[in-house]
Amino acid sequence: MKILVTDYDFPDLELERGLFAAAGIEVVTAQCRTEQAVIDAAGGCSALLVQYAPVTERVLAALPQVGLVSRFGAGYDTVDPDACARHRVWLANSPDYGVGEVATHALGMALSLLRHLPFYDRDVKAGRWHYLSPGTIRRTGNQTVGILGLGRIGKRFAHLARNCFARVIACDPYIIDGDFPAYVERATLQQLFETADVISLHVPLTDETRGLVGPALLSAIRPGAVLVNTARGAVIDVDALMAALDSGRVAAAALDVLPTEPLATDHPLARHPRVLLSPHAAFYSIEAEAELRRKAALNVVQWAKSGRPAYCVVHGTKKPVAA
Repeated sequence: MKILVTDYDFPDLELERGLFAAAGIEVVTAQCRTEQAVIDAAGGCSALLVQYAPVTERVLAALPQVGLVSRFGAGYDTVDPDACARHRVWLANSPDYGVGEVATHALGMALSLLRHLPFYDRDVKAGRWHYLSPGTIRRTGNQTVGILGLGRIGKRFAHLARNCFARVIACDPYIIDGDFPAYVERATLQQLFETADVISLHVPLTDETRGLVGPALLSAIRPGAVLVNTARGAVIDVDALMAALDSGRVAAAALDVLPTEPLATDHPLARHPRVLLSPHAAFYSIEAEAELRRKAALNVVQWAKSGRPAYCVVHGTKKPVAA
């Protein structure tokens, strides 16, 4: 069987090559950025191992031999799951590889902004030495943290944050009350934005969440709140966020993800004095990256052996085709 690694930004693919070689699977690699590039590179391949490349209706229609799409990551917004279902293609992911890393990164960003660490660093390096140089600070232990999305990462964030904040509230209409930890209070979306001093986003990118944090919610946000996004960039309307930052309605924002990545160096967010940025790195640790890659590759290996991937998102029916 032959598979295509459509794209990757890891230093190498030795981990994946070792797993595939042991399973007798031939590997083709590319750095696809477009639908056509995927189509052109995937001739004769039974499976696609994808990082950011688009896998759409057009791609799957052009590649009838493809029976599995496995993604490096938990999210799969660059893959059309409905198209996978229509074409009887299995869709698989790496659902739980970096839960602790993302939750810790989000909390680190939040506390960094609340304690003004990036602003102190900027001011000291510019020759300003005073504890009030970036403004006043409120005691974190008197504040409320709000979580939008209480899945694996949202729950881990809540567990970490409960010892830092007075209250932890969360909005997730898809989680029943019994699955809310005892120390997390349920809130509506409106209540979350009106009440929380810090809001951390932990939702997938779907039609429902795309642009969700836009003018309406940002106009209702508690004045002086801090917004943290380690989920997906397109959940936030960036223009609306810029307006809220400029007006002072939002005190500061920490963004690990953006609608378009990488961020252009001349983008207003890159120059804003109250925006903390990281390069879609919340998932990363040495251990998490290895787990991410291993699980995504093992979806292919498991499918080749049994006809079913280990971490299934969309159930397909197609079987591996020999090269």
